[in-house]
Amino acid sequence: MLEFEYARSAYKNGLRLEKELGTNPYKFGLIGSSDAHNSLSAMAEDNFFGKTVPQEPSPERMLATFVDNKETGVRIMDWEVGASGYAAVWAEENTRESIWDAMERKETYATTGPRMVVRFFGGWDFVAADAQDRLPAYVGYTKGVPMGGDLGQAPQGKAPTFLVAALKDPIGANLDRYQIVKGWMEADGTLQAKVYDVAWGGDRQPGADGKLPSVGDTADVANASWTNTIGAPELIAVWTDPDFDPSERAFYYGRVIEIPTPRWTAYDANFSGTTPLGGTRMKLQDRAYTSPIWYTPAQ
Repeated sequence: MLEFEYARSAYKNGLRLEKELGTNPYKFGLIGSSDAHNSLSAMAEDNFFGKTVPQEPSPERMLATFVDNKETGVRIMDWEVGASGYAAVWAEENTRESIWDAMERKETYATTGPRMVVRFFGGWDFVAADAQDRLPAYVGYTKGVPMGGDLGQAPQGKAPTFLVAALKDPIGANLDRYQIVKGWMEADGTLQAKVYDVAWGGDRQPGADGKLPSVGDTADVANASWTNTIGAPELIAVWTDPDFDPSERAFYYGRVIEIPTPRWTAYDANFSGTTPLGGTRMKLQDRAYTSPIWYTPAQ
């Protein structure tokens, strides 16, 4: 991962700056949006209207060049442009004031296009039975803090526990897995990160190397379709950090990944009969990212 190019890198550097400065300038939430310039918000793979007017739907658009800078040598093809994304906000009511308050407290998440429903709570007292409750938000707010929240000094002998839940987009693809991404700073200032699989669809089990097998692939590129015969419509679990050190600053955020589905290039090719250029990416796994929950030990 390139330094300074991704949110995870900023989150990690924020831990170091907090120790040095007494405040974390990179304690921000996440939303999904798009750098589009055509006054449209059609960002789903099956309804992508491009980033600028020349990239609006046509039989030629995925064969064209998006950027060709002779001075820098940077060349980007239209097919390399992504069709994301959307912002999700957990507001108490559908009003400007309530939505603003939710964004201020960072109770937000990003998706790359699907309208999946994602919950992420952290605390010290979640237990496995909480994942069986049909009101996970009630349990989450009662026992912990939501995405965007903070956890202070750990109680003696306890590690943080997380209640995670996700529902698929009602007209979208099933879910492959729910992951928690952890970043932390060791005593010597070294910054680390690790991705944990905490819930997944199917009867898969992690292998000897600890890695979860692939969910499979039902994407039919030629016909721009897929089947929900793999994955799961819902994922919910309670996870405890097995590597927790109460003296180390850390952050945790959720990442939900769908099963493979056709990319907008596959929909274009199917609709217009265009033959893609060699190397054109035709499938993807859409996903969502929650705002983090930060752990800060007592000074």
